[in-house]
Amino acid sequence: MSAAVSGRQALLLQRLAEPGPMVSVELRPPSAELAGQAGMGAWIDIHHSLGSLTRDELFVFLTDNAVGAAEEENLAHVGANVEDDVDVRRIVPILTAKHSLEYCRMFASRAASQGFDALTVLGGDPSVPPPRCVPHGRDLRGILRERLPELTLGGWANPHRAAAEQVGFLSADDAVADFALTQVVSHHATASVADFVRELDRADTTIPLVYGVFFYRSANPATLAALDRFFPVPATELTAEFDAGATAEEICARSIRELRAVGAEKIYVSNLGNRGAGRRLRSILDRV
Repeated sequence: MSAAVSGRQALLLQRLAEPGPMVSVELRPPSAELAGQAGMGAWIDIHHSLGSLTRDELFVFLTDNAVGAAEEENLAHVGANVEDDVDVRRIVPILTAKHSLEYCRMFASRAASQGFDALTVLGGDPSVPPPRCVPHGRDLRGILRERLPELTLGGWANPHRAAAEQVGFLSADDAVADFALTQVVSHHATASVADFVRELDRADTTIPLVYGVFFYRSANPATLAALDRFFPVPATELTAEFDAGATAEEICARSIRELRAVGAEKIYVSNLGNRGAGRRLRSILDRV
């Protein structure tokens, strides 16, 4: 059952159905290891960014233990502490299957009761602990769809892999996905993204995609190597761009421009940081 069939449509789906480009943001909750004033300061930063971004009518995806790092639960603070004028329908929590099944069920129920109308449900990186409670993200989405048919559920795709396979996962009867996020891509992967977009067109799937773009702050070799454990990083190409004098904002803007040119119009930008994310995003978009 899609969100439309359930009698309501999430605000995110309404926006994704509109023609033309869209830019959204992915933020990471503070590390679970932060305590005291440091933890409180980190949450103040993210609350300010959530308020600023959503008041600008942008959507924000909130990660769940991204790149294997333990994060504070994205619902615990956001649902209780965001300002009254923040429309939580513009905040889309991410839930991975790397929790107990009961926790996942309760998480989705709490999200719906707090006014969130969309949830991205992924399997989570199997190369780091803890283990998944179900084999795949689609299995967890199926369980949550039966429990909460009114909640819009998002899936996952990876344009770096075989396009027919990835689109097949999205269009399968058991995909249980109303939309999907993609793995991080860039202007160094436009050929793969173009293949993926063409395969989506051939499959005639109606599932809207939001393509990930990473904000690389520098070409630090250690950082790029660490990131490459979790998604393909064009380290050589990025290093050449930084060495040629390009700024981080210019490189990110180039990715957005060139991805749009091959049909990947809906974008989320990752790694903007929780302090000043809106300001940094505006600087990027001024260059697009």
